Formats: sequence, structure tokens, C-alpha cells
Amino acid sequence: MKRVFSRRYFLGTAAAAGVLGPQAVAAAPPTASLRPVLRREDFFKRAVRSVEDILGEAKLAGKVSFAVTDMNTGMGLETQDAAVGRPPASVTKAITALYALDALGADHRFETQLLATGGVVNGEIEGDLVLVGGCDPTLDTDTLANMAANLKAAGIIGVKGDFKVYEAGLPVLARIDPKQPDQVGYNPGVSGLALNYNRVHFEWKRTDGNYNVTMQGRSEKYRPAVRMAAMQIRDRASPVYTYEDRGGIDAWSVARGALGRNGSRWLPVRKPGLYAGEVFQTLAGSQGIRLSAPKMIDAVPAGEVLVRHESPDLRRILRDMLKWSTNLTAEMMGLAATAARGDKPASLKASAEQMNIWARENIGMQSAALVDHSGLGDDSRVTANDMVAALAMVHSKGLRDILKPIAMRDDKRKVIKDHPIKVDAKTGTLNFVSSLAGYLTGPDGTEMAFAIFAADEEIRATLSRAERERPPGGAAWNRRAKRMQQQLIERWGVLYGA
Repeated sequence: MKRVFSRRYFLGTAAAAGVLGPQAVAAAPPTASLRPVLRREDFFKRAVRSVEDILGEAKLAGKVSFAVTDMNTGMGLETQDAAVGRPPASVTKAITALYALDALGADHRFETQLLATGGVVNGEIEGDLVLVGGCDPTLDTDTLANMAANLKAAGIIGVKGDFKVYEAGLPVLARIDPKQPDQVGYNPGVSGLALNYNRVHFEWKRTDGNYNVTMQGRSEKYRPAVRMAAMQIRDRASPVYTYEDRGGIDAWSVARGALGRNGSRWLPVRKPGLYAGEVFQTLAGSQGIRLSAPKMIDAVPAGEVLVRHESPDLRRILRDMLKWSTNLTAEMMGLAATAARGDKPASLKASAEQMNIWARENIGMQSAALVDHSGLGDDSRVTANDMVAALAMVHSKGLRDILKPIAMRDDKRKVIKDHPIKVDAKTGTLNFVSSLAGYLTGPDGTEMAFAIFAADEEIRATLSRAERERPPGGAAWNRRAKRMQQQLIERWGVLYGA
């Protein structure tokens, strides 16, 4: 049975341990004084479950690495295979956050621009209008609508030249990880211009046996249709989705039998600049500003900036990234950090290698081997020792403040309110990979840094590309891993923080 350490448990167990000796459970008359016998201070801690018991129940023995350190003394408290590199999954994002903060600064803001070439005469742009991506991962359709309205407010009524889009402030990539299924929204294209986290909204409605399908750059207020992503319904059993780049269009198909009556999902966008350009073209048209079809360009031309939009500050962007674990934000922030350090990388792997070097030189990670900034890639490896060393080294720099509070739960997965152990950490989840790293505070106020990496790489290696969205047994494995993580944290809270 899973043990949950409540406030009552800590007080009750400690009290019992202080007054009960082995004689208390014997039926025979006492042979020694009945006066209470003082016990060693850690007597009550003997009831804590062993690591072997915890890992055995989770069926994860041999597949788990962890380390925990006392932040006040710097003393390592407990480890298990802590020098073994395992896939960190989205725990990588905590390293990326530190990397971006170091390179760009917490107050940095990303700017998206509308630029005019050739001057403006009587409200008409004589040359081209250019949408310039500034590496803002938070840009959405509502923001582009505001920019279109501001363009009109600036007196613009028309454009004689072309409408152009610049997305090459970062490498332009069709996807984060080629090994993922085509249809998963967490694996979109990457560039210096992102819209709606580079996802397009696919919706279907069944009427009289047929389906009406829409592909939209949907946001809270607006639902502009796009042409750069198209969906066809096919009569087949499998695969459920297919994708191909057909004539510059994201061409999708879906199996009819998988749709049901009505529904929707977000699909990844493989051509971010074209997507943002088409959406802005529609929004500008609603303001009476007619634009030609967007054209991609590789350099920003000289011209006059007519409209600017600033992102939230970097610290807020990173806090949201760590809370929602958005892969696109992580990749854009990591790439932007590498570029700010003077090296514009050609790929995610090249940028991640620069982050590995930085981590070795600045936060004590001696063997960091990351292949991207989000943790989505299979080949990334981090040791628990390295992760805890980094957490300890940056403790005074405010990382805990932007990590997500992790709730402690009971056997029915309900949150335990006012639990005596407080945890702020980054989770990481892939198929048959579950990670957790951050800080915990014990009932007595002792603060610890910890990292737990669990991975069944043998099972993961057998999965086909199609199985990676919902692999058989994956959900149950993940539940066991998360329960194990909490049990380890409870163990540490009792042994070292109570």
C-alpha cells in the first residue's frame, strides 16, 4: 500500500517512536524499569520504506537514477546510479531556461515588426510590406490582429509592392524531432517567426454522412482560415493520419473511421512563416489593407518600421514554458540564446552542443549530452549527479521561483492540501521515460535539491514511429513512475527533513 506522509503522520510517528520500546509489544511482565526509555533521534525513521521496496513496487528496479543533496550543507544525502546518463525528457527545459537567462537577461523582450520599404505616400506603401519575426514564441492570432489594426491606425491604406515575411532570425526547421509521429502538435516546425505555437486547428463536423472540415489559425477572438494546410478524408483503416509536403502545402489526410461525429485537434505547422503570413494577410484584409500572397525572404531589407509588438519579458516566458512544458518555446529560447552568444547555429543539435559546453563551464554539469533544448529527442542524456549539481549551483539565482509547484497526492490521485513537504520542480515525460528534478522543502524547513530519472529504454527502442503517440502500456508505466517519484520524495522528507 502506498504510504502518504501527512502532517498527522509526522507528528504521530515521531511521538510514538519517542516513548515506545520493544517491550511495549510484549505480553510478559516487565523486567526493566517502566520509566520511558529515551530512543535515538532517528528511531521513528526506521519505518520509512526502503529504496529497494519503492523501486520494486513500481517495477522499475535497474531503470532509475536519482540524487538528493542538502542545500544548507551541500552534503549528498542519497543516490542511486547517479552517474548513469538517462533521457531527461522535459527536465531539459530547466537547463534551457538557465541558458537563456544567462545569454539574454530576465528582462529581455522579443520584437515582431511590420516594416515598409520605399517610403509611404498618401497612406500607400511605395515598396513592400514586411512581417519581421523577432523570435517571439508567444505570438498568436489576436496579436497579429492588433498589429493589423495598428497598421491601419498608422494611416496605411494600401501596398504597391509585395507582402514579404522574414522568419530566418532562427534556423528554419520542419520539425523538432523527426522520430515523432507526423500529427503530434508538440513537434511543430521551428523558425524565428511562430504563430499559435506553430499549430493549426483542424475541426470536423458530420452532416448527412459527410464531413465539413476547416483548417484555421484559431485564437480566442479570431478564426481565419488558411490555405497552406489542407486536409483530405480517406476511406482506410490505417494509418490514422498521413502528412506530405505537397507543392509548398502541408497536405494532410485522415482515416474516415477515426473521426466519429464531431471533433477537433491541433496539428503541427511545418511552414511557420507561410502560416503567419497567410493569417496576417487575412487580418490586414479585414482592415481594408489588401496584400498579395506572402513571399518568404532570407534577409531583412532596409525600411521604416511602422508597427512593433513586444513580447512579455523573458522571465515570464520561461515561467510559462516550465509550467506548460511547451517544446517550441524551449527550442526558440535555446536557439535565441546561442545566437545571442555569437554563434548562429544551423540545427538544434548544434545549438544544444553549445548549451552543453555552457553547462559544463557555468553550472557544474560535467557530462551533459543534450541534442535539443526541449528534451523531445531520444538521444539526450543527463546524469542525476549533474542535474543536482546544477540545481545547487544556481540555487541563489531564482530558478525555484519559476519552477512549477508539484502537488503531493493520495492513493486516489487527489491533491493533499497543506502537505508538510513542498516541491517545486520540472517534470519530464516521454514514452516509458519519466523525470522530475527541482527542490523540496522538508517539514522542518530543510531544503534539498533532487533529480529522479526513470527510463525503460529497452521497451522504448521497440516502439514504431506510429506507436509513439499512445504506446501500449505507456500510461500505466507513467503512473507507476510518478507514484515512485512521490514515494522517494516522501522518504527524503522524513529521513532528512523532519
